[in-house]
Amino acid sequence: MRTHVELRSGAYADSVTLLQVSRKVQDIDGILAAQVAMATELNIEVLTEMGFDVPADATANDMVVALRLDDPDALAAALAGVDQALRDVNRRDSGPTELAPPRTTAAALRRAPGGIALVSVPGENAFVEAMDAIEAGSDVMVFSDNVPVQQEVRLKEYAAERGLLVMGPDCGTAIVDGVGLGFANVVAPGPVGIVAASGTGCQQLLALLDHAGVGVAHALGVGGRDLSSDVRGLSTHAAMDRLDRDPAVELVVVISKPPAAEVAAGVREHAGDLDTAVELALLGPGQPDLTAAAERILARLGRPVPDWPSTGTAAAPSGGTLLRGFFVGGTLAAEAKIIATDLLGADAGHTFIDFGDDAYTTGRAHPMIDPTLRLEHLAQAATDPDTAVLLLDVVLGHGAEQDPVALLAPALARIDKPIVVAVVGTQADPQGLERTVEALADAGAEVHLSNAAATRRAVELVEAASR
Repeated sequence: MRTHVELRSGAYADSVTLLQVSRKVQDIDGILAAQVAMATELNIEVLTEMGFDVPADATANDMVVALRLDDPDALAAALAGVDQALRDVNRRDSGPTELAPPRTTAAALRRAPGGIALVSVPGENAFVEAMDAIEAGSDVMVFSDNVPVQQEVRLKEYAAERGLLVMGPDCGTAIVDGVGLGFANVVAPGPVGIVAASGTGCQQLLALLDHAGVGVAHALGVGGRDLSSDVRGLSTHAAMDRLDRDPAVELVVVISKPPAAEVAAGVREHAGDLDTAVELALLGPGQPDLTAAAERILARLGRPVPDWPSTGTAAAPSGGTLLRGFFVGGTLAAEAKIIATDLLGADAGHTFIDFGDDAYTTGRAHPMIDPTLRLEHLAQAATDPDTAVLLLDVVLGHGAEQDPVALLAPALARIDKPIVVAVVGTQADPQGLERTVEALADAGAEVHLSNAAATRRAVELVEAASR
C-alpha cells in the first residue's frame, strides 16, 4: 500500500466540485481512498486523521491531492484521473450566445428584474452580492454561511427600508410558490406558510405535515441568527407580514432554534397584529418539540394526527453509558439535546454535534452533501467503550446527497452498538424515503420520521444500558 500527497499551489475549486472529483478518482482501479480538497485548517485535520501526511507549508490557497493506493503502479492513472475529473466538472457550454454573460449580480438582475436572487459565494463575498440584489429591487436568499453578523444586520435593515426580504445568511431551505431553494423537500401546495429561522427544523415540519397529508404554500427561511439579540427578528417580522398578505395561507408557523427571550416576545406581539392565525414553534427548555408543534398545527387545521412511523429495532445496549448524537441539521441537534438533557440531566457527558455548524463547513461542503467528516467521527464513537447509543439524522430533499445510504448504511452495519436514526423527508423526495428507511433498517438501525421520537427512543436505550 502506498500514499501520495501533493500540493497544487494557486489552484482553486469549490468544495462541492472537489467532492465530485474525489468520488470520481476513488472509483479508479487500485485506489483505496482519494481526497481532493483545499488545504484549509479543518481539511488538513481531516486528512491527517485519515493517515495522510500533508506538507507543513500548505495554505488555504493550495489544493491538496491525497491518494491511498493498493497498487503503486496506479499512481500515474490516478493523477491523470484527478486532472480529467477537474476538467469534467468544470466544463461549461462554450457555444455562441447573443449576449455575454453578466459579470455582476446587479447586471444580471437588470436583465431579469424582480424575483429572488440566490447568493451562494464564500461568506466574505456574500455581503456585496446581496447588497447588489437589494439595490436592484430584488429579494435575496443568502445561502452562504460565515457572514459577519454586523453585515447581516445592515443587509436586513437596508432591505426593510425598501420593503424587501433577506432570507439568511446561512439560509439552507426555502420554498417560494412551490419552488424549492437550497435544501428543500418536495411537498404539495397547501394552507400553511412557514417562517423558519432554521433549515432542518423547517424540513422536519415539512416532512411531518406531508405525512399527515397537509401541504405548504411557502417556507421562507430567515437564517439561524435572525431571532438573536443582534439581529432582532428583522426578517422574521418581514416574512410574517408577507405570508399574512397571501390569501393562500391559512396558518403562519414560525420555527426557530432557541431564540433570545426578548426577540421571541417581540415575535409573539407581532403575531397578534396579523390577520392570519400564527403558531409558534420556538425550541427551548420547557417548550414543545417540533413533532408536538406539528400536532398542534394539525389540530388548528382540523386534521387528524397520524401515527408517526418507525421501522426496525435498535440492538440491545451492551455497555457504555453515553449518548452520542451526530447531526447534519443544527435544529435537529438542538432539539435532541434539549429533549435528552431534560430526561437524562445536564453535564452527564452526552454529546450532540452539529456538523453543519460554521466551524465544520469552512472550506468544505455541508455534511448534507459530503458525509466524510461525520463518518470519521461515527467510526471513532463506535469503538469508544463509553458510547452506549448512537443517534443520527439523515435529511433528504433537493440539494442533499443523492444517495445518503450508499456510505452510511455499510458503516452502520459494521457497528455493534444500538443506532437510532431520524430520516427527515417526504415520499416525493428524489432519494426515495422508503428506500432510504429500509436500507438503514436493514443495516441494523431503528428509523423514525420524528426526530423527537428518535431522541426519546435513544434515551430509553441509554437508560437501559445504565441499568
